Amino acid sequence: MILVTGANGNLGAATLAALRLAGVPSLGGSRTPREGMRHLDFDDPATLDLRGVTTLLLISAGYAEDDVVIARHTAVLDAAVRDGVGHVVYTSLTTAGDHLAFAAAHRATELLIRDSGLPWTILRNGLYAELFGGLLTWSPSGLESPFGDGALAAVARADLADAAAKVAADPTPHTGLIHDLTGTPLTAPAVATTLGVPHHTLPLATYRTRLLTTPALLPFQPPMLSSLATTIRHGFLAGTSPALAKLLGRPLRDPLAVAAGVASAVRPVVNV
Repeated sequence: MILVTGANGNLGAATLAALRLAGVPSLGGSRTPREGMRHLDFDDPATLDLRGVTTLLLISAGYAEDDVVIARHTAVLDAAVRDGVGHVVYTSLTTAGDHLAFAAAHRATELLIRDSGLPWTILRNGLYAELFGGLLTWSPSGLESPFGDGALAAVARADLADAAAKVAADPTPHTGLIHDLTGTPLTAPAVATTLGVPHHTLPLATYRTRLLTTPALLPFQPPMLSSLATTIRHGFLAGTSPALAKLLGRPLRDPLAVAAGVASAVRPVVNV
């Protein structure tokens, strides 16, 4: 049986849906499980029952400080070894993402997996087109962002979910492999052009100040987002490869259309 962690999250839910659509026996796990899911709370090792799991699809529990994330992943990997899981597939971060503030937890987890003694596969996922579109903000004159003309080889989340499902359904050919799964480069000006509006580039200092004065953000998020802004702006995440399309055996969804759709959905309504 395949068990997908984080099954109430966007990537986990989409991956579980792809597995079930393909008729692959699979189960979701979550700290807040819905009916038919297994209760898994990475902060409470007593809940980590992985008996009967042949393949564990470990969706990164990255929404926290690095030490918390690594402790969570350590707990679930310890449970995987104890309960005899046959293979671990981990959704990591694209290789080019080493410049990002949240890369360390991913790379540390990869080391834990490789040292666990379990058969493993690592999916180094590119950043979501949905994230890129969601980080563009509206001003009275159009779209603005800190990204300048920098490109991001973004990927539609659904393509990464389909890739994770495909590997988890038959992991043996992928044993010991790291797949770097990036998409087609897109830019903030291209999204703005698609939506028929101008794009204005924010200075990085202005962007950082906005982040630091946004009450809804958790303490670890401003440095994370600032690193994302400067890394995209200076071209470190623009590199692409055919690996994802080759793995899926089909063309990728258009990340520009996905990002533009997300940005358009939050466009302010102008009353005239």
